[in-house]
This record gives sequence, structure tokens and C-alpha cells, in this order.
Amino acid sequence: MAQVDATLVKFLAERADWLGQVGPELDDVARAAQRMVLDGGKRLRPLFTYWGWRAVRDDVPTALIDAAASLELLHSCALVHDDLMDRSDTRRGHPAAYAGFAALHRTQGWRGEPAKFGDAAAILLGDLLLSWADALYARAGFGSAARKVFDSTRQLVMAGQYLDVQVQARGEFSVSNALRVIEFKTSKYTVEGPLHLGAAAAEAGEEVMRALSAYALPIGEAFQLRDDILGVFGDPAETGKPAGDDLREGKRTLLVALAMERAGAEQAALLQSHLGEHGLDAHQVHELRSVLVDTGALDEVERRIAARTAEARTGLREAAIAPAARDALDDLAVAATQRRT
Repeated sequence: MAQVDATLVKFLAERADWLGQVGPELDDVARAAQRMVLDGGKRLRPLFTYWGWRAVRDDVPTALIDAAASLELLHSCALVHDDLMDRSDTRRGHPAAYAGFAALHRTQGWRGEPAKFGDAAAILLGDLLLSWADALYARAGFGSAARKVFDSTRQLVMAGQYLDVQVQARGEFSVSNALRVIEFKTSKYTVEGPLHLGAAAAEAGEEVMRALSAYALPIGEAFQLRDDILGVFGDPAETGKPAGDDLREGKRTLLVALAMERAGAEQAALLQSHLGEHGLDAHQVHELRSVLVDTGALDEVERRIAARTAEARTGLREAAIAPAARDALDDLAVAATQRRT
């Protein structure tokens, strides 16, 4: 979305100037923020915000672009913190924020531990992006209904992230928990929240909100399930992350939970012993992938993606929204669930 990108470029330049007034030391933070927000990204959340509005109205005010762009800042905050929590080394083919700040510490020869500095700087960068998301959203000036959706979306991504962290800490292989994490971390945050934000800003009625939810929740699940598959089987040249990265991070995804349910003793032992092992080599990644394939877990997740996508698209045909929005959301359903990155 060119208008969203232009808004983000201008907003981040303004914030970089402000940080520069604090001191030249903040230039590194400004550059890290610009790189995180502007270097890649699918802009799905702004797109869903836009089509939530267009489900009701045809005009597209500047205020809507500001609101849509603010979600990209919120998402960048989540990614910075997510990479730190998962110890994911790369993001979109570049060092994750915490790793970049640690490298800066080493290059400058500063005192103390580079890793500790990198972690602290990444936390502060994420917090800064969160505050900027609120500042950019405030420019839109929409009423209380839209503000309520924005606030709920911010809370949901944090709550969903905590659920994800706790599931990994408990070491469980639970299908129900995996689906619960998806609902709050992705379906409601990535699809339903942005759609509702745009629709609420356009003063949509309850019928429209229900129709958008009926589309958003299955599509959000299918989107995350595709992401889970790419996190294990994706091409690093396209995903920007190492092959099998989710296996090294120990993600308790539906893919892994289904594999454990169906695994034989030897397969289960492999999952138990190697999942979450940060130093997995290529052979160990191949072994774990084989378990996911041989147990039928990969095929089952692919079937669920297809079923949930079909459910959303079928319901969309009868949704009480503008035809242009219906067609665009149908296209987005395909793009979000059949992607390779």
C-alpha cells in the first residue's frame, strides 16, 4: 500500500528528527526503527483495515491511512520483542534488532556484555514503536468505537504472545492450546482487529461486524497455519529466516502437536529431545521434518488450511458488505494462505 508506506516514511523521519534532538546517540535507534518498519513486510493489517472501511464506505480519508499505518508500527513492536524472546537471529534476511544492537556494541568496543546491551536496546526499541503506534493512531481522530477496537487489538497481541510463551515453557504438545494461541495471537490480531478497526471507523453496524468476524477468524487461523509450515519447510531465500527456524525455537504449533499425537515411540523421542534445541544441524532438522511428514501432520494441517479458507470464502459470498470489499477480501484469503513468504 503506497499511501501507507508514504505515511510511515514521513512519520518515522519526523520521529528520527526528534530523537536527534535528544542526542546523536539516538541515530542508531532511529535507523533500527526505520529498517524494522520499512524494510519488507506484507502490510496485511493495513490492508484489512482499509477493506474493513471499504466494506461500508467508498471514500478513503487521510485519517484512515494514518490508522492503518499505526498498526504496522504496532506489528513492528511485536516483531522486535518476538525475535528477542525466541532468540531468532534474523528477520527478513537481516539481523534481528537485538542481534544488530549487540553487533553495534562489539564494533564500538564498549564495556560490558554485547548480548545484554542488545537485549536492552531491543526492548526499548519495541516500546518506542508501541508508543509511536499510539501517537500515529491518535492523529486519525476517530471516535470511541474505533478507539476501543484499537486498544483491544494492542492488548490481544500481548496476551496472545504470553499464551505462546507459556505453552512453550510448559513443554506441552496440545492441539487445543495450539489453536487457542492462534486465535488470540493471529486471528483476532492480524485479521479481525484490523477489519473491525476500519469498519468501526466507518461507523459500521453489528451485522457488518459479525460478517467480518465470520471471515476473519478462519482466515486468521489458516494464515497462521501457513506461517507454521513455512517456519519449518520454507525456503530461507524467500522467508528470510533459516531453514527449520521454528524447530530450533521449540514452537508448539498445531503441526508439532498433531505429529506428537500420531508419533511412534522413536518419533516421539525425536520430538521430545530435539524440539527447541537452538543448535540443531541440517541433519537433525531433516529428521524432525520427516516426523512431521511421516505422521501425516503436514497433510492434516494442509487440509485444515484448505477447509478454513473455504469456510471463510463461502461465508463471504453472503456477507452484508460492499461488493468491492467482498471481492478484495476473497483475493486476500487466497494470498494470505497460499503464500511462500
